[in-house]
Amino acid sequence: MSLTTAADSIVDRILYKAVARERLNLEEGILLFSCDLLRLGKAATLVRNRIYPNRIATFIVDRNVAYTNACFVDCDFCAFYRRPRDLEAYTLSMDDIFAKIEELVDLGGTQVLIQGGVNPALGLDFFLNLLRQIRGRFPQVAIHSFSVVELEFLARKEKMSLRDLLVMFKEAGLNSIPGGGAEILVERVRKLISPKKIDTEGWLDFMRTAHGVGLRSSATMVFGHVETVEERVIHMERLRALQDETGGFMAFICWTLSPRGTPRMSQFQPAGGDDYLRTVAISRLFLDNFRSVNAGWLTEGLKLGQVALSFGANDMGGTLIEDKVLEPTGITVNTRREDLIRLIREAGYIPAQRNSDYDILQVFD
Repeated sequence: MSLTTAADSIVDRILYKAVARERLNLEEGILLFSCDLLRLGKAATLVRNRIYPNRIATFIVDRNVAYTNACFVDCDFCAFYRRPRDLEAYTLSMDDIFAKIEELVDLGGTQVLIQGGVNPALGLDFFLNLLRQIRGRFPQVAIHSFSVVELEFLARKEKMSLRDLLVMFKEAGLNSIPGGGAEILVERVRKLISPKKIDTEGWLDFMRTAHGVGLRSSATMVFGHVETVEERVIHMERLRALQDETGGFMAFICWTLSPRGTPRMSQFQPAGGDDYLRTVAISRLFLDNFRSVNAGWLTEGLKLGQVALSFGANDMGGTLIEDKVLEPTGITVNTRREDLIRLIREAGYIPAQRNSDYDILQVFD
C-alpha cells in the first residue's frame, strides 16, 4: 500500500502520519521498531527528500584532533582513554595540534573537531590560548570542538558558571560544539555505563545554555548496549523537546557501540546493520525538527553509511585523516574528499560539500 494513502495497520498509520508531517508520540516511535525495514526506509526517504530535494547528499572536509587521552571519567565503552598517571597517557603540544590543522588546510578543509579525555591537568588558560591561536593562524577553519563532558568539568574545576565559560570560549574562537557524551539520555543507562559523566538533565541543560549564548551543536546517540528500544526513543524525544525550545541542534548522528578493545563491554554483540538502519530511519521520522540526520559510517563502515542515505540520512559526515579515539577498537579508516564524492555517487546521490553550518559550498553533479 502506498505511503501516501491511509493504511489499515497501526504501523502503516504511524508511517502515514510521519510522512504527512504530523508529530509522532513516544508509543508510536517505539512501535516503528516492529515495522518492515524496507517500508520504514521508504517512509524515511520521503521525509528526507522533502527537506533535501534533488537527491543531494552532503559532506564536510574536516579532521579530528584527539589532543589528550588522559581522562578520569572511566567509561565502560571507551577504549581510547588512559588514566592521567598511565605511561600511555599523552597531551599534544600546541605545535603538534597546529601541524595537524595545517595538514587539514592543505587539503582544503574547513572544520576541525578537537576532542579528548577529561584531563584534570589542563586549565582554562590552556583552552583559551589554544582557541585564540587557532583562530589567528587558521581563520578559514571553523572550530567545532570540545564535548559537553570536557567543558562541564572545566567549568566546575574553574568554579565558573557554564554560561560564563561558554561565552569565553565563543569569544576566543569556538564556533560550535559536537554532541558527544549524550550516549543514551536515560539515567538507568548512564548509571550503568558512564556513572561519572554528567547526568541526563545536566547534558540537556548544558546544550540549552550553549544554544542560548549562540553556540550551535550536534546531537548524538550511542546505542546497541544496555539500553532498550523504548529508551532510544525517550532519548530522541528529549532531544526533540530541547530542539523545540532552542532550535540550536544542527544535526543528529547515531552510531552503535563497538565492544572491541573495551573489556567491560565485551559481552555485548555489536548491533547489526538492520538495527542501525532501522534506528536511522526512525530518527528521521521522529525528529521532525532536525534538518540533518548524518550517516555514522565511521563505526558502521562505509558501505552501511552509503545505505543509510536511503534510510533517511542526508549527510555522510566528514573526511577522516585519522581517528585516535576509535583506533584502539580496531577501526582504522582514511578518507579524503574524493572518497566521499565517489561513495555518495555510487549510492545514487549527488555529492555536495558543505560547511560547519550545513550551507552547501559546492555541488559535484
